[in-house]
Amino acid sequence: MQTGKRAAHASNYGFSLIEVLVALAIVASILTIAAPKYFTSVEKAKEAVLKENLYIMRDAIDKFRADQGQYPNVLADLVTKKYLRTIPPDPFTDSPNSWIIVPPSNASAGAVQDVKSSAPNQARDGTWYKDW
Repeated sequence: MQTGKRAAHASNYGFSLIEVLVALAIVASILTIAAPKYFTSVEKAKEAVLKENLYIMRDAIDKFRADQGQYPNVLADLVTKKYLRTIPPDPFTDSPNSWIIVPPSNASAGAVQDVKSSAPNQARDGTWYKDW
């Protein structure tokens, strides 16, 4: 009789292999649905940050030109003259030093007319980040 009670208690101590496999299958199917949406939303957020950072820097460059009569010589001039608090980082390269500087056609008017991203990727809409 003791062995019968012991056998009945033994089944309450853990999960069977089938129960574990069913639980793992449920978790795996939830992840296959959620993971692509997560990575898409991360890319979408980085694109929004890139657009905003480009807008802010281009606006600061235009204000610098209007006030000073020429474009800045380096991006750091925007910080030293208080047009920006810091140079924002490119969200795809995670560096504020990776911006591509576009000089003006007239070299005597400064050195930074525009900035572009150095990210080698293509955006979700098919355009290249470097062309934004």
